[in-house]
Amino acid sequence: MSSRLIGVGVGPGDPELVTVKGVNALRAADVVVVPVMDTLERGRAEATVLHYAPEEKVVRVVFALNERSDHARHEAAWDAAGERVAGLLERHGAVAFATIGDPNVYSTFTYLAQTVQHLLPGTVVETVPGITAMQDLAARSGAVLTEGTEPLTLVPVTAGSAVLKDALGGPGTVVAYKFGRQAQEVARALRETGRLEDAVWGSALGLPGESIRPAADLEDGPLPYLSTLIAPARRDGTRGGKL
Repeated sequence: MSSRLIGVGVGPGDPELVTVKGVNALRAADVVVVPVMDTLERGRAEATVLHYAPEEKVVRVVFALNERSDHARHEAAWDAAGERVAGLLERHGAVAFATIGDPNVYSTFTYLAQTVQHLLPGTVVETVPGITAMQDLAARSGAVLTEGTEPLTLVPVTAGSAVLKDALGGPGTVVAYKFGRQAQEVARALRETGRLEDAVWGSALGLPGESIRPAADLEDGPLPYLSTLIAPARRDGTRGGKL
């Protein structure tokens, strides 16, 4: 029978936000892979997994999560990580890979699955959805993501602040990920599009160092890399106005 690689979304950091299905998948897997940077420090995914799976079942695999300039080094690290996980799949029937947020939203898991399927054709890939940082920030800050017919746009600011500014010019709510190093540019884009007043940002959600503040404070940047921004749609305050 083909081995299964299961991407399990473990949420943005608060271990209480892992779904029941996610917990069951972590416990049922033969091994649980957690990504770590080459500094080997414990990341959010690993810390969350250890609430639900025994440490002896957890396998730490180094990914070039912090490498953005040396493409060759980045590719070599990806190949090594893929080969390590493929080796686990050759010995085990079910390998879970824990990823923060959701495995289908800007996740390391996407690239890992592609690499593994190339190395081990026939591997069955499954995913278990997880709660995203934008959902957690909306809940903790009281920001409403969408009403009625409003669109929702998710932008990784690693694509450039111009992409964010274009999205802010539209009618719906805009969520920005990975913008910590460009906090001042994000603040400028919000100000120039008239979206600064109601926007909110958060980092380390559900963790001891949690910070949730008005986006006007972005002028203080830079912020942690995994910061999240919500700029709600422009609304007139009437109930059901966008239905």
